[in-house]
Amino acid sequence: MSHHRPAITTIAVDLSRPEHASDLLRLLDHYARDPMGGGRALADEVRATLIERLREVPQFLAYLAYGDGQAVGLINCFWGFSTFAARPLLNIHDIVVDAGWRGRGVGRQLLAAAEAAARARGSCKLTLEVLEGNTSARAAYARCGFASYELDPATGRALFMEKKL
Repeated sequence: MSHHRPAITTIAVDLSRPEHASDLLRLLDHYARDPMGGGRALADEVRATLIERLREVPQFLAYLAYGDGQAVGLINCFWGFSTFAARPLLNIHDIVVDAGWRGRGVGRQLLAAAEAAARARGSCKLTLEVLEGNTSARAAYARCGFASYELDPATGRALFMEKKL
């Protein structure tokens, strides 16, 4: 008995395409509602302004994954720069896979698309943050080559911190 595994394709997000904009908002809202995304829907103001505001951010890069004709995954990234390497880096800010499509390689394909873009631009690394308790995502990232960041074991691993404004 064979299981149908639909082909998954990734495409760079073009915010001038209304279908890309709506797919991005739908998937980002899906992520926001998940416990790992905070457990609540995107605020109305965010939904109303995000696409226009992203259009103003030249460092923005995103990919959508499609399977069976629908958007099933999203990766939002922002270009940064490593002063220690004097080269660009790509930070993965959001990655979401529709709950019904998890475990089918969608996340791997999105990460591969981001990595290919980073390599093409001569980047020194990809970065991302993940919640400590998100064990499935942490395992998936480890399988894709991600590890905790440290300069020297004596000083410990880097911690991600924030100050809300």
